[in-house]
Amino acid sequence: MKTLIIGGGLSGLALAETLQSFNQNYEFVEARSRFGGRIKTEHLDSGYFDMGPAWFWPGQPRMAALIDRLGLEQFDQFASGDLMYENERGQVQRGRGFSSMQGSWRLKGGLAALTAALADRIPDARKRLNSVVTALERTEMGITATCQNGEVVRADRVVLALPPRVATQIRFTPPLPQPAVQTMQSIATWMAGQAKALAVYDTPFWRNAGLSGDAQSRIGPMVEIHDASPATGGPYALFGFIGIPPGAREDQEVLRDQVQAQLTRLFGPDAVTPRQIYIKDWASDPHTSIEADKAPLYAHPTYGLPQALSTLWDGQLVLSGTEVASEFGGYLEGALEAAESALQMLMAEKR
Repeated sequence: MKTLIIGGGLSGLALAETLQSFNQNYEFVEARSRFGGRIKTEHLDSGYFDMGPAWFWPGQPRMAALIDRLGLEQFDQFASGDLMYENERGQVQRGRGFSSMQGSWRLKGGLAALTAALADRIPDARKRLNSVVTALERTEMGITATCQNGEVVRADRVVLALPPRVATQIRFTPPLPQPAVQTMQSIATWMAGQAKALAVYDTPFWRNAGLSGDAQSRIGPMVEIHDASPATGGPYALFGFIGIPPGAREDQEVLRDQVQAQLTRLFGPDAVTPRQIYIKDWASDPHTSIEADKAPLYAHPTYGLPQALSTLWDGQLVLSGTEVASEFGGYLEGALEAAESALQMLMAEKR
């Protein structure tokens, strides 16, 4: 029995790597030109800078076990020193509050080191990049997936390791039940409306000044800023979450100037000339976000696998991805939890 996994983020990678270890028949396709999904790490010299998720935490056993098994290494988020605060009038204060991400963990090499290690364990013959699945058709003979580039993949069952909203862009034949489609469209994609900016410097001048790199702002464009430097050595970095809505941040050149000006206000003249400013707007990434995801999230959604999505196509169509994880939905741990649940469904069907 052949399984097709659609989506090469952490959940899809973890599932594919497990099926490989069990010597199962599967194929694995990803729409992007890289694996990792919302995990995206930029590199400059020996520095590594996560532009998607950056942290994981104690009490997340799947992440801990996977990192250990792959021989990777975590380190503590830098959080020593004073904070900066910028009010709505642009007035800057030092020493207000505490480091909100203290106690969080990051991964040496960036989180792409995790997804790359998983991808390396999957044979080239089993995986395919640049494969945008546009249609799935179920017949008595199985399921046929058609890709944008004309490629066709046939399988007995399909795992959608995608955000449910993104999965609704696929044409299903026969159509999915309307309650299932409405449910998928109602599940907010975690992180999809976010944008991150990251500035790279040769020296950690904020640390030298007794600052943690943490800052909060009521004026923006970044509303929350943290140290994003590697575990040891440089180059060093500050990153922030962009607080202005997607429609107002489309001109990235203007946004870069605004980010540079804000960092200078908060951290002084040493922040004027970064070596590089990276910006990643997930709201404009079609493999992560649809129009509905541009609406802001004011709280962490309640995730899990709704009943309407639990037996699609008589169990031949399975959802994975962090948005359907019941305990850790929205987190990296949730992506692994969802892969674990999808595996249980596949193995139960096989028996």
